[in-house]
Amino acid sequence: MRRIILDTETTGLDFRTGDRIVEIGCIELYGRQRTGRDFHAYLNPGREVGEGAMAIHGLTNEFLADKPAFAAIADEFIKFVQGAEVVIHNAPFDSGFLDHELGLIGSITLAELCSRVIDTLQMARSLRPGRKNNLDALCAEFGIDNSSRQLHGALRDAELLADVWLAMTRGQESLVLDPDMPEPERNAITTDRLPLKVLGADEAELLEHERVLHEIDKESKGRCVWQIK
Repeated sequence: MRRIILDTETTGLDFRTGDRIVEIGCIELYGRQRTGRDFHAYLNPGREVGEGAMAIHGLTNEFLADKPAFAAIADEFIKFVQGAEVVIHNAPFDSGFLDHELGLIGSITLAELCSRVIDTLQMARSLRPGRKNNLDALCAEFGIDNSSRQLHGALRDAELLADVWLAMTRGQESLVLDPDMPEPERNAITTDRLPLKVLGADEAELLEHERVLHEIDKESKGRCVWQIK
């Protein structure tokens, strides 16, 4: 499975009001390993960068003035992401901007270019309901060093997101069989097992269990699937 971890920086918050992309960063994974390949580009958006956005990523109008337009790097970008599973934190934001840029050059959308788009923000909200789930918070949760992240940067943030995604999905692919692995001998499988001792929860443990489920249900706004209603 080829995956692309992707991030963008923009002139503002809404492409529908004319905001554009100023930076794209992509990291390639094959399976769960980095390949060493990446895609990175600074872009001239053809408009002024908003002060709020500039405070976040530090990319000035002067710095971007001699950079290429999206159309100049579009073919290379499309080739890099085409057919891959794309992982984005807050995917509707980045994919909305990318779809707008792609549309301006007459291309198909990101979802049509790729096999699948995964939103790690949605994943994190399911794993950590009611908590902060921005990239810094997730780095802290999974012990990922983000000390060099003084400002947002598309390539650097894609590198951090790759580590976050790997941490969030650790163990989920442990059942995938390696086609090169030799088939185990049938005689190695045995059904002889010692009887299991079943321990029931006491009253205090049951009450604590209900308390935790109540907290999860409250923080997830009634979406706790383990609580019987």
